[in-house]
Amino acid sequence: MEILNDRTDKLELIYPCAWAYKLIAGEKEALEKAIHDVIMDREHKLTHSKNSKGGKYISMNLDLLVHNEDDRNFIYEALKAHQNIKMVL
Repeated sequence: MEILNDRTDKLELIYPCAWAYKLIAGEKEALEKAIHDVIMDREHKLTHSKNSKGGKYISMNLDLLVHNEDDRNFIYEALKAHQNIKMVL
């Protein structure tokens, strides 16, 4: 069995391509505001993934077209740094 973290080769993507981020936040409205703050009016699809057992957190999937690696990484870092988002996967 191959352990993914032991791979040294870089994932090769052909841009532009569809990319998905899983976002975890405290509430849906705060997560939606964070997405708007980062990607503004870019076309995207936001779908509910699940709620935590105690209802404290919500996770959602953000799907959008990324134009290049810098664009993909910028969105990831901006979402990760946003105060309304707890985690980005």
